[in-house]
Amino acid sequence: MRTNRMLLAAAAAVTAFALTGCGGGGDDGAGKIPTAGDGSSSTATGKATNGDGTGSGGGKDDVTAYIEAKRAWVTCLRENHVDAPDPDANGQVDLGDAGALKKNPAFLRASGKCSSLNPPVPAEIERRLAPKLTPEQIRTQRAYADCMQKNGAPDFPDPEPDGNVYGDVQWDSTTAAAKQAARSCAPIIGDPVEQGPGKG
Repeated sequence: MRTNRMLLAAAAAVTAFALTGCGGGGDDGAGKIPTAGDGSSSTATGKATNGDGTGSGGGKDDVTAYIEAKRAWVTCLRENHVDAPDPDANGQVDLGDAGALKKNPAFLRASGKCSSLNPPVPAEIERRLAPKLTPEQIRTQRAYADCMQKNGAPDFPDPEPDGNVYGDVQWDSTTAAAKQAARSCAPIIGDPVEQGPGKG
């Protein structure tokens, strides 16, 4: 099995864009560098929580540990000549323009040295930061998951009641059937079907 959170996140983002004509409702992170791991899609370590964030899996403890780890990461960046601000209440660190950071030698050196301290995002933080989807968007996410499951990806995850997917989600996107399902179901989320060779 392979963790494939990138496609899940992309599906939610495309759905929000297609149905509203703009980015996802609660996402104000445009232009900010990602704060989980090396900036790639992360595998969450948070345990399952209830909708109120107080869940049975110790979500608050996971959040506390995450924020403390982010502080250690920021301290490391500062020790390596990067003027990083303190994490906010959700452990997010606003380092400014991502494009500029990718060209900043000092940040790249510090990021490399400190990468082992930058923790994956727990599920509870994902819940807090997830865009609020409209009822239509939630229906679209459910329809997309149903289509994927019926067309070659039976292990594709069902969205939660709010339309989002959280936590360490495992499904195999590498099989021919799963890839065909993704092509077949793409129109549901407004993603154009690939045409011709050389793409994908």
